[in-house]
Parts: sequence; structure tokens; C-alpha cells
Amino acid sequence: MARGGGKAGSLKDKLDGNELDLSLCGLSEVPVRELAALPKATVLDLSCNSLVSLPSDFCSLTHLVKLDLSKNRLQQLPVDFGRLVSLQHLDLLNNRLVTLPVSFAQLKNLKWLDLKDNPLDPVLAKVAGDCLDEKQCKQAAVRVLQHMKAIQSEQDRERQRKLQAEREMEKKREAEQRAREAQERELRKREKAEEKERRRREYDAQRAAKQEVEKKTKKETAQTRSHCLPSRNTADNTQSNTCLSAPGSNLQLYHLEESCLRQQTQG
Repeated sequence: MARGGGKAGSLKDKLDGNELDLSLCGLSEVPVRELAALPKATVLDLSCNSLVSLPSDFCSLTHLVKLDLSKNRLQQLPVDFGRLVSLQHLDLLNNRLVTLPVSFAQLKNLKWLDLKDNPLDPVLAKVAGDCLDEKQCKQAAVRVLQHMKAIQSEQDRERQRKLQAEREMEKKREAEQRAREAQERELRKREKAEEKERRRREYDAQRAAKQEVEKKTKKETAQTRSHCLPSRNTADNTQSNTCLSAPGSNLQLYHLEESCLRQQTQG
């Protein structure tokens, strides 16, 4: 089976004015590079070959005005088929197409279309109609373009809805993140305040304990001194020493009594 890829010179020999006839050549591939070198070939006939698919770079042949792909085995058209914006006449009779790419809606100059004898999706088949004559094929071009534009518009709206939903979701995530950060800041602030209050209470408790110790020490010192001071008896005008027992250990009591005796002896 023949394959595409012949030299541009051999294709040029087949060029008749602006028409290039490559039908019945047993092609299983389209010689895109060689076709691109012949921009004058605005009418291309690739019918009655063994083409199963078209390469993506086929869509670079934007000079094509009339294209015949009938009686091949095409199962689908390239995603970017809509780049063939100059196309006015398209024959896809007797292939294995089920759907058309959404970009088909961009073929704004398309005036004639034949989709007969393809296992088309029921909705698309109904839109395309029978294409039994010139008038019906022209009507098919108009209706199919409108149908594909509607599909494209719906897909665009769906894409916009998804983008909007994603933006809203992103905003929601950002808001939740800001809320979490604010909550964490508030928590750290509260923990810091609680820690400061705890340290303040500890400081106050230590200070109060220290003041209590100092107060107790002063009281004990005052009591010790009062026990060793002489008291005067106003009734008989005699002096006596009131040496009461001071609080504390026996050793402290002994020293206190000894001090009192010394004071009486000196008196």
C-alpha cells in the first residue's frame, strides 16, 4: 500500500491550476510537508484512499478552499481542524466518523458539507440531514456549523463556570487560611497573656511570702527585746527585771536568763 512522503516535484506534476488530485493513490498517510510547499493547490482531492486519520499538522494547510476526503476510513478529524478557516467545500462522505471536533465551529466560510454514510451520533446525523443534492449539502453546512457553535458556546460556558467555581474555591481557601492564621495569632496572644499573668501571680506570691517572713522576723525581734527591758514597780518604787521566757530553743532561753542576771548584778 502506498504511503505519503513523495517529493514535492512529483506532487507538482499532478497540480492542474489550483487543483491537486491525489485520489485513488492508495495513500495511508497524507504528505503534509509536500502539500505545504504547494500553497497554490487550494483544491485537494484525497478521496478513495486508505486514510484512517489525519496528522495534526494537516491543519496547517490553511490555504485549502475545497477538500475531498470521501471514501476513506477516517474515524475522527484532528482537534484543530477548525484552523482550516478558508475551507468552503468539505466532502466527508463514506467514512467512519461519529462526531466532529468542537473547533469545526470555526469554519466560518464553509458553504457545502456532505456527511452521508458515516456512523454519526444521532443528534449530529439529524442536524446534518440527508445531503442528497446540492441544496441539502449547503443546508447541512449551515446547520452543522450552528450546531457546533452551540456546542462550543456550551463548552465555553461550562469552562467559565468551572473557572468561576475554581476562583470561588480559591477565595474560600484563602479566606479559611486567613481565618486560621488570625485564630492562631489570637491563640498565641492569649497564651502569651496567660503566661504573663501566671508569672505575675508567681511574682506577687513570692513577694508576699518574703514580706510575711520579714514581718514575722521583725515581730520576733521586737518580742525578744521587750522581754529584756527593766520594768518599774510604781507601788514600791523598786526596780525589778522582768525576764520572761523568750520563744525559741533552750539555748536561747539560757542566754536570755544570763543576760537578765547580769543586768540585776550591775543594778
